[in-house]
Amino acid sequence: MTHDRNAPRFRVRPPAHWVNDPNGPFRWRGRYHLFYQHNPQAPRHTNVHWGHVSSPDLAHWEHHPLALTPTPGGPDEAGCWSGCVVDDDGVPTAVYTGVDRRHTGLGTICLARAVVPDDETLTDWKPLPAPVVGGPPPGLDVVMFRDPFVFRAEGRRQALVGAAHADGTPSVLLYDCEDLLDWRFTGVFLDGRDPVAAEVLGDKATGWECPALFETPGGDWVLVLSLWDGSPLRTAYLTGRVESGRFVPRGGGRLDHGRDLYAATALQEPGRALLWGWSWEAREQEEADRAGWAGVLTAPRVMDVGPDGTLRVAPAPELELLRAAEPFATNPGVRVPLPGAYDLTVTARSRTTVSLARSASGAELTVALDPEAGSVTLDRDGWPRTGGQGPVTLGPARADGGAVTVRLLVDGSLFELFVDDRVSVTERIYWRADDVTELLVTGEDAEVTGWEQVPPTSG
Repeated sequence: MTHDRNAPRFRVRPPAHWVNDPNGPFRWRGRYHLFYQHNPQAPRHTNVHWGHVSSPDLAHWEHHPLALTPTPGGPDEAGCWSGCVVDDDGVPTAVYTGVDRRHTGLGTICLARAVVPDDETLTDWKPLPAPVVGGPPPGLDVVMFRDPFVFRAEGRRQALVGAAHADGTPSVLLYDCEDLLDWRFTGVFLDGRDPVAAEVLGDKATGWECPALFETPGGDWVLVLSLWDGSPLRTAYLTGRVESGRFVPRGGGRLDHGRDLYAATALQEPGRALLWGWSWEAREQEEADRAGWAGVLTAPRVMDVGPDGTLRVAPAPELELLRAAEPFATNPGVRVPLPGAYDLTVTARSRTTVSLARSASGAELTVALDPEAGSVTLDRDGWPRTGGQGPVTLGPARADGGAVTVRLLVDGSLFELFVDDRVSVTERIYWRADDVTELLVTGEDAEVTGWEQVPPTSG
């Protein structure tokens, strides 16, 4: 594992080279398993395999051998693309997109089974020789077909598949797969012509990929979609209900308000849903080539829906296991050096500025909190990135003008900001040799507590 200043140390990524979509979060025999798209030979998006890690607690992650490898001459010979993992009658089974040498955006649905289901590390997998779904259903003029996500609703095991149609309409297709070897297309789960989806998601996307669906403790269903127009746009969500094989949305919005999260997926647990996303590199390919790695998965997030129908998002509480025994910051108004990875909480009752770094040119990286306006602004002007720079301003975090609390998880170049457990901002911020990372919180009656993130110990 590289340890350059920009390399995250505590989030899931392979020891080297490429990572993109998180795949198949799965709980098995007391361990969490997480898979991901991975090129084991270079920090570039090609030669896609499935990497694999597992953890007893979402904090200690252990790397395992590659789970899925393209099979020469097989349905996945050009890549084992995104999917999920399910318990199929006691056998962990990967359900994924296979791509052969002739594909033109149309994948197949493939299965791979754990060779030794009793092995809690699930290190050995065997793909089935033929796909269970050879392509999209006839008659729909589908030009993109990928990313199966299996779930249970209305008493049946079903699956979503992301799709795009020749007329530019994005959709999610629905299959019945109570028997994983026998898939039956049952209809369009949702498409871009739905008026609520059109209002929330806009008309830029021509395809919806990486669909994920989970139910909240309050009974709301949340559909997560990655918006595609020939390249990734952003990730969004819709809240609603599942009814007679259709998703009936009532609202939604941006899944994340930053620029560097995509292809999110979810794990449904009793009493909660966890979500991971892929944070891509916001720097030139040549820099990633020199570094020898590209991409990282976000921290796991607990997802819910509030009484107003909007999303709630917070870091998984297990991440507190990464906190050092004592905080490095407990008071505002004091300049404190920042470690390379930290967990910082600031509560503001009046206008407050959180300064995190300054460059040799005098630029500052700040988070400004304005409780009266209910707004939070991340200002990163002066920190270079591909595709522009400048502030990211969130709308009202609270309607009552009360205190505003932000929590920052920073790990190398990965910057995850959570505001009142209502919105998140994921950005990549790259450090240069002469950048000074120091914390200074200025604001009347502000509260601040910061912990260094350290390698967790067992027991």
